Amino acid sequence: MRLTTTVLTATLLATGLSACVVAPYQQAPQPVAVQQVQRVDTGRVAQMELIRTQERPQPTGGGALIGGILGAVIGHQIGGGVGKGAATVLGGVGGAVAGNAIEGSQQPGQVHESYRVSVQGDDGSYRYFSVPPQTDLRVGDRVRMGNGQLFRY
Repeated sequence: MRLTTTVLTATLLATGLSACVVAPYQQAPQPVAVQQVQRVDTGRVAQMELIRTQERPQPTGGGALIGGILGAVIGHQIGGGVGKGAATVLGGVGGAVAGNAIEGSQQPGQVHESYRVSVQGDDGSYRYFSVPPQTDLRVGDRVRMGNGQLFRY
């Protein structure tokens, strides 16, 4: 009987321990970095057009401030009683608007230049690019187009 108890205990112990065995660690599959293939086309420069844009400067507010003060002083000289207050306010507002307009017209705008380059691809399609003015591209040059840029080759 003692042998049976020992065998039974050993069997139960082995069964219990086998339930605790951990399966070998399997690493989760890692994502593979896939590089996106960028399409590169070739073609010929068909046309180049110089584009000039003028950017109006933003007023600093100095003209509005000075114009508002001068307008309020002049408006204060007009009328009497309640009308004097209204004339002061209207003079200030009118002076601010006029001062802002004068300041904006006195500052020169900044001019930006670029070339609009038309490229006829080898497949016959046309694509357009904006290129800085200090470019070495000329009409008729072979170019490679990729990632929104032009490269002469």
